Amino acid sequence: MRPGVIREGRLGVNYSYVFQWIKFEIYRGWQVSFVQDGPRLGNQYADDELLQRWLRWRLPDRVYGRIGEGLHRLGARAAGDLADAAADAEAHPPQLSRYDAWGQRVDRIETAAGWRALHEAAAEEGVVATAYEQADGEYSRAHQFARLYLFHPSSALYSCPLAMTDGAAAVLRDLAATELRDRALPRLTSRDPASFWTSGQWMTEKSGGSDVSGTATVARREGEGCYRLYGQKWFSSAATSDIALTLARHEDREGLSLFYLETRQADGQLNGIRIDRLKDKLGTRAMPTAELTLDGTVAQRVGEPGRGVRNIAGMLNITRLYNSVCAVASMRRGLALARDYSARRKAFGRPLIDHVLHAETLGNLEAHYQGAFHLVFHLALLLGRVECDRANDTDRLLLRLLTPVAKLYTAKLAVASASEVLECFGGAGYIEDTGLPRLLRDAQVLPIWEGTTNVLSLDVLRVIQGSDAFAVLIGDVQRRVAGEEPTLAAARRHINDALSALRVMPLDREADARELSLGIGRVMAAALLVEHAGAMPDSRMATAAVELVTRRALVGPHTPESSQVAARVLARGKR
Repeated sequence: MRPGVIREGRLGVNYSYVFQWIKFEIYRGWQVSFVQDGPRLGNQYADDELLQRWLRWRLPDRVYGRIGEGLHRLGARAAGDLADAAADAEAHPPQLSRYDAWGQRVDRIETAAGWRALHEAAAEEGVVATAYEQADGEYSRAHQFARLYLFHPSSALYSCPLAMTDGAAAVLRDLAATELRDRALPRLTSRDPASFWTSGQWMTEKSGGSDVSGTATVARREGEGCYRLYGQKWFSSAATSDIALTLARHEDREGLSLFYLETRQADGQLNGIRIDRLKDKLGTRAMPTAELTLDGTVAQRVGEPGRGVRNIAGMLNITRLYNSVCAVASMRRGLALARDYSARRKAFGRPLIDHVLHAETLGNLEAHYQGAFHLVFHLALLLGRVECDRANDTDRLLLRLLTPVAKLYTAKLAVASASEVLECFGGAGYIEDTGLPRLLRDAQVLPIWEGTTNVLSLDVLRVIQGSDAFAVLIGDVQRRVAGEEPTLAAARRHINDALSALRVMPLDREADARELSLGIGRVMAAALLVEHAGAMPDSRMATAAVELVTRRALVGPHTPESSQVAARVLARGKR
């Protein structure tokens, strides 16, 4: 008898084949029965220790006690009906119908039911209204930022039209004639979904994005206070908005002026607007972004003629702050998903969270997020003071300097964070129907919207060169890290070393503008982290975040002339 073979009558059985078959059946049964749990979201306010701690720390007790219930409700909606509406909006992107069944030009954009539900929810939750009702005085912006922060990650980017709506409301509040202000402002800040208006910001033309000097749209006067606009707007987000602020040139004078228009006439027809096509974008797919032609669009001028760029700056300041809040909120959502998954997913016999290197990765994501959070919500306090006339010169200078800094700094972090989060899920992070790739696609727009990193870095340079903002910043950081808690001593030394590095960086060279701006963002975020940890000695999370920040360089070296020459050679790609 051959080894390994037994006989049952005339049938021979090989044991090695039997064992292989048994192992295969066990493996197949395990495969069939094993289903990996996806990440789950709980109440996004109740689960957010940092948001709750910051609000308790920075807001008066009367304000904190009053707003908690509403934030808790919104946190539940963010993981419930808002998330469902966003999923529907993503699954059914906007469609453009140029003609009706009888050949009539209609230029109608159809949006998903989920997108319309998000409009209703934004009004009901007062995402814009909170800032203008002023129920919380100088803390109204902080309350509003908290609402936007909870709303954005479950909004399919409906936060974009809200940003422009808030910006338009601020401009019209400050610059519009009484009749126009009384007509538009109550609608832009309404909590009633039926009367709530959203706004577009139509600046970009074919000649460029941030460079509006090539704007070709012409405004022709037609009667007292009335104009008709003629031109093309190349990149118009939230194309279904009710109104828009836009730039155009007068036929008879130099410079650009700011104009207000309503997108539809009283009979519901478009107001001299043709929708040429919808943009096919990497992300933000639920939001209609269009190329528009203005062909006799009725409009009203806002502010002084020829000062349109200066007049629309108030809108840009608001939209840049929205961009920053949304970046931080996106980071937090990705981290929440990755952290929950790390406790569900087992690899090599243990949950991911029990692997030291995975915990290190999540910890670094958390530290970056916490620093960015503090920077952005600090600006909420500054903006609130300015809007309530409670600000001093230091507050105003810091708000002006740190608004572009926060936008560029948080946007870059959001993209890097989203990429790392996808990697935390392995292959599932690359699969569309998990919903995870959308985190990265949508994050990528954040460094582009409202001014690219380079454009904003040059703005930072202009602020520094034209004011005492840099010296004010240095003094503000030193004040925030002047405590004596022994556990934070190393972090304080680290930040003071970074301040020394900032001081020796050239403040007049374009080549250093980006690193200077990012360095300011890192240093300010680190200082606010240290200040928070000093005020919250019982928070292990706060102390741990400071520990991780202390490990990384806050300010890089300035660019020597030889590197600038080398960069120019490499950039042109010439032999």
